[in-house]
Amino acid sequence: MPLNPSAQKVQDALAALGFACTVVEHEASTRTSAEAAAAVGCTVAQIAKSLIFRSRPGDRPILVIASGDNRVDEKKLAALVGERIERPDAEFVRNRTGFAIGGVPPVGHPSRLATYIDRDLLALGELWAAGGTPNAVFRVDAQDLVAMTQGQVADIAKR
Repeated sequence: MPLNPSAQKVQDALAALGFACTVVEHEASTRTSAEAAAAVGCTVAQIAKSLIFRSRPGDRPILVIASGDNRVDEKKLAALVGERIERPDAEFVRNRTGFAIGGVPPVGHPSRLATYIDRDLLALGELWAAGGTPNAVFRVDAQDLVAMTQGQVADIAKR
């Protein structure tokens, strides 16, 4: 069965980057970390959730990929970005990433996003990331996630 166009966009981006990951669509929602973990049979920590923040005054989209178990420390993130950050509305997310909240993938955006990766993900090995829709995911090795996003690994979890 063909993938949803948004999921296909992620699959095409993965292939273009040279990664053999496969986007899988589920009947059940994978919108939240808990839903995604239940759908694929992994721990919530193994869900690499993509969160978009907005820099101020720069108005840049900032992609944070965090462990499903962790909350992002916005003060740590702002220090890394060098600007204040805020949570954007759904329209900003869709306009800047090409995807709706709940399905934002780590790749496949119209332009390269400044990306920060929760260092806790590196200890987990196998991860699952959003595949472009609220019910699509793909399995990825933590090191491959860093390589495909060219993200900066950082301590961004709230402790």
